[in-house]
Amino acid sequence: MKLFLIVFFFLCNLLPSKEVTKATGYEVGDFATDFKLKNVDGKMVSLADYKDAKGFILVFTCNECPYALLYEDRIIELHNKFANKGYPVIAINANDAVKSPDDSYEKIQKRAKSKKFPFPYLFDETQEVTKTYGATNTPHNFVLQKEDGKYKVSYIGAIDDNSRDAAKAKKKYIEDAVNALIEGKPVPTTKTKAIGCTIKWKS
Repeated sequence: MKLFLIVFFFLCNLLPSKEVTKATGYEVGDFATDFKLKNVDGKMVSLADYKDAKGFILVFTCNECPYALLYEDRIIELHNKFANKGYPVIAINANDAVKSPDDSYEKIQKRAKSKKFPFPYLFDETQEVTKTYGATNTPHNFVLQKEDGKYKVSYIGAIDDNSRDAAKAKKKYIEDAVNALIEGKPVPTTKTKAIGCTIKWKS
């Protein structure tokens, strides 16, 4: 199994994809638009629903990519650490369910229940939100800071610098970004490369 994952990681990074160009998206400093997507509980969720939030940790992810699966526990930890400080996690499934059947609405419901996600896991059926933000890989992460009712992009990229082993991560980009925002300091690293599998786009 370990050998399979290593080979899969290697292939994910080597395979070219014209589909990446579909996502142009936001840059750090841009103001992101709100959205409304269906959660695994059937309810519609938007950023505006979080009246007391100071910002958000948006995670574009999926059910089938080994990188995304390796980060699930770390994403849960981020939510548990920062939600009560005003920065909850919102996860968005980015893949087309036709090309990736494991990312159907029913499958993401099962995954959320199995992992006991304490945060919303939203279904971007049209992939419009994913394209608007500019996500290209799973997981691809965005830290937003709420300013006068708008959502400023403060960080884009990876969660940390070791996708395979959380214990060996030396730089925790999202954690550092959110801590800086809470303390009113500049985000130390504003953009990194999102390591993961290419998003499966609609034809």
